[in-house]
Amino acid sequence: MTTPNDAPEPRAATGTQFTLRRADATAIVVSLAAGLRHYDRGGVALVESYPLDAIAPGAAGITLAPFANRIDGGLWELDGAVQQLDITEVDRNNAIHGLLRNTGYHALEASDTHVLLEAVIHPQHGYPFLARHQVRYELDGAGHLRVSQTLINDSARRAPFVLGAHPYFRLGTVAPEELRIQVHANTFLTADDRMIPTGAEAVSGRYELRGGRSVPESVMDAAFTDLQTDDGVARHTLSGPDGRSVSLWHDGSVSHVHVYVTEQFPGRSFAVAMEPMTGPANAFNSGDGLRWLAEGESFTMNWGVEAVL
Repeated sequence: MTTPNDAPEPRAATGTQFTLRRADATAIVVSLAAGLRHYDRGGVALVESYPLDAIAPGAAGITLAPFANRIDGGLWELDGAVQQLDITEVDRNNAIHGLLRNTGYHALEASDTHVLLEAVIHPQHGYPFLARHQVRYELDGAGHLRVSQTLINDSARRAPFVLGAHPYFRLGTVAPEELRIQVHANTFLTADDRMIPTGAEAVSGRYELRGGRSVPESVMDAAFTDLQTDDGVARHTLSGPDGRSVSLWHDGSVSHVHVYVTEQFPGRSFAVAMEPMTGPANAFNSGDGLRWLAEGESFTMNWGVEAVL
């Protein structure tokens, strides 16, 4: 793998590979979509990875701006004018995962322990705003991964946004069938067959994840909110039978966590995405979690990955 500031590797479908090392941890961040391609501690893989010559399967590890998840039909209204985004989820006729999924970010800073990447969102049909998305990855002294995503509005008018990320978690070689998922949320969002939210309900049945539930029993594609925090920080965890665990943590900038447990991830019987988001799917229409930035304003979402090994 490359070290920070190296040129892109031959055949690196995701562009420059920034390798971060500290304590017993190694992380590989890629310039395409400012994605996380690898993270381990002591050789124990904590996120799902993919080959150097491939792009992220199932959006594994990518960051999402200026919207996360889906917008119904790619349509929303701005000051009375209908906006039409590109349809990027063709089978469901939605716009999905923001406007930078296929964009290469450039490094503003890079060292052995951190990298700060930036990409420009240019005004375009469906989103007539100029903005910058900055993503900073850092390994702290204990080897934990810390991520901040900042959106800066360079437009002369206020701009709407939802930020998100799409990491998939694992616990080394522990079989997914042996893992349990725990999500500290009191409410989940119901959705139609196109994955557009239709309402909110108290968690129950297979959506009751507060006490932990086996991964095979938790196949779903659903957003959770009303998140439980401890001193302003929430944690959602995959744990193994031997007491080891890996957690997504986030601060209060995150209002929703989307849980996607799938049997479709290449080479895995099950894969578990726990996606931090500042708002849910279709926020541009519902207004749920939607934020606006005035000219020159910025907003930062903070999250990361911790493990008990």
